[in-house]
Order: sequence, then structure tokens, then C-alpha cells
Amino acid sequence: MTKKYIADQTFQEEDFSVNNPEAVEYDNCTFDQCNFAGADLSDINFLECTFKNCDLSMVKIPNTAFQDVRFENCKLLGVHFEDCNKFLLSFHFNGCMLNLSSFYRLDLKKSHFINCMLHEVEFAETDLSGLAFDNCDLAGANFENTNLEKCDLRTANNYSIDPENNRIRKARFSLSGLSGLLDKYNIEIG
Repeated sequence: MTKKYIADQTFQEEDFSVNNPEAVEYDNCTFDQCNFAGADLSDINFLECTFKNCDLSMVKIPNTAFQDVRFENCKLLGVHFEDCNKFLLSFHFNGCMLNLSSFYRLDLKKSHFINCMLHEVEFAETDLSGLAFDNCDLAGANFENTNLEKCDLRTANNYSIDPENNRIRKARFSLSGLSGLLDKYNIEIG
């Protein structure tokens, strides 16, 4: 059975938390001020779509495809991105709140995080190589066996990264952020 295909449409202020969207393929669609909180988005394909000012907290995304998808000023609390379809996975987050979400074991080299709040986010065993966290708050984010090679954290803050348990070769840090690399030693820098 082939999926229904929806292209070049804008969905404005729709409440998908009550009625889950159809399991279809959305191509180049815009979702503006829509509520997806707790919705089941399983098996839906989002290709080159944009979500603006949407609430996607606690959405269920088993086998959901996100290919070149943009999230702008969205709330994505507690989302388990590791459940989604990994084929051609690419996210762009700008001004989003992603607290308590998980990117466990994903390849995010083609993704972007700009002006995002990423408190208590799971990045264990994730490939973040070459990625930039532009002006992002990473308080309590978990980096364990994470590939951060060539990652740019110069404008990120509140991170704690153990250089012995992560790959950080050629990663870029600001002078003020170096304390985040020394947290495990419980020393005071002043």
C-alpha cells in the first residue's frame, strides 16, 4: 500500500494532539502554531518541512522520517529522536526548547542547533562531529562516548564534557567554557 502524498501545503493552528495526522508523506509543508503534544507520528515522512511555533512535546516517532526538517521556536520536550527513521536524517533547530529529549546513538553531522535550550538532553554515543551549538544552553546534557570532533561549542554554555570519555579532537571551545571540560575533577577555577 502506498502512502498518501501531501506537498507544498501550510497547516495553521491545527490541533494534532486530538486527531493524529495521517500516516502520509509531507513534502515541503509548513506547520505553523500547531499542537502535536503527545501525538503519534509513527511512520510519517516529513521531507523538507518546517515547523514554526509548534508544540511537539512527548510526540511518539517510531520510524518517522525527518529529512532536512526545520524546527523554529518549537517546544520538543521529552522527544525520543532515536526512535525515528535514520535514513537521510537531518534536523535544523532554531530557538527551540528540547529539554529531556534523546538523540541516543544518532548521526547528527548534518544537523544544526541555534539558540536552543537543551537541558538534560541525551547525546550518549551520538555523532556530533563538525556540528555547531550556536548560543545553546546544554545544562545537564549527557555526553558519553560521544563524537564531538571538530564540534564548535564556543558560544554554547553550561555543558559538562569529560574529555576522557568523549572524542573531542579539534573541537572548539571558548576560554570561559573550558571549566565544562574539568567538572569531573571538582576543582574551582577563578
